[in-house]
Amino acid sequence: MRSKYIRRIGILCALFLILTATAIGLVYSGVVLLNNPSESEYPVRGVDVSAYQGTVDWQTLSAQGIDFAFIKATEGSSFVDSCFAYNCAEAQKQSLSVGAYHFFSYDSRGESQAKHYIDTVAPFDGMLPPVIDLEFYGEYVKNPPSRECVTGELQAMLDALEQHYGVKPIIYATEKSYALYLSGEYAQYDIWIRNVWTKPKLSDGRAWTFWQFTNREQFPGYTGQEKYIDVNVFCGTAEEFQAYPRVRLEN
Repeated sequence: MRSKYIRRIGILCALFLILTATAIGLVYSGVVLLNNPSESEYPVRGVDVSAYQGTVDWQTLSAQGIDFAFIKATEGSSFVDSCFAYNCAEAQKQSLSVGAYHFFSYDSRGESQAKHYIDTVAPFDGMLPPVIDLEFYGEYVKNPPSRECVTGELQAMLDALEQHYGVKPIIYATEKSYALYLSGEYAQYDIWIRNVWTKPKLSDGRAWTFWQFTNREQFPGYTGQEKYIDVNVFCGTAEEFQAYPRVRLEN
């Protein structure tokens, strides 16, 4: 009797492990998305891309029900994404709102990072605001810099970009980087938050403007080493998105 009970427990445990592994596999492969926000609630959707997506067929990609694209331009004070020029030019040929983002470095001064972005990203009429991507990398994943060390350089870059492009930048953050560096401040800047597990909730209770809800979507239209693509929503209606601040060039 005892041996039968033990076998049953063993079978149940094995089934549980198989189901768990299957579920993890489906999520990891993008077959099942943990977040799948309602299109009626969030009708405005977009992607963000970099060289990891390789050569993008923007006509094909733009046909996937997306309204905007943020394209990686720069990182730190010297790195330029190898696909930025192509992506920026080709995306503008589609009926998309297009913007460019910068991966913020904790190892460079804010002024030099702003200059690098400005030297790389020529403004165009209707361009979405510049984005500063504030997250962790390398050794800073486990040992993030202090708030005091970061916010001064971040503000210097924000100020320089706003002066040059005539519109307040957007700050992209994970919930961890938001809590550490942004919570309780920067209310004048819109937040693009990342949470690929659940609907985001910012630590100080403020609202977000863009939400990166998955990094596991797969669309036709790109051939890079990364088979997945990040997908985002805008918190608002299509009409509100059309009225969203953009770079405007003087005639």
